[in-house]
Amino acid sequence: MLQLHLYVPDEVAEAARARARAAGKSLSSYLADLVVQEVAGEWPEGFFEEIAGGWKGEPLQRPKQGRTERRARVYTRPTPP
Repeated sequence: MLQLHLYVPDEVAEAARARARAAGKSLSSYLADLVVQEVAGEWPEGFFEEIAGGWKGEPLQRPKQGRTERRARVYTRPTPP
């Protein structure tokens, strides 16, 4: 596995350390997870089960949607010569 080195301002490093501590991870592990999440471009494991499919209340019902309002046209395309 490749090892990366980076430089950040002191206040950013302190904030990252605090967040790693709160997550119960080492700073290295915490930062590695952040990089993987950002670079991999995939949904975190269990996202749909925990978040999107995790509603525990009454079933949601969408009320009927009214008609959309008619608005004045703001821009018209110029006609070609």
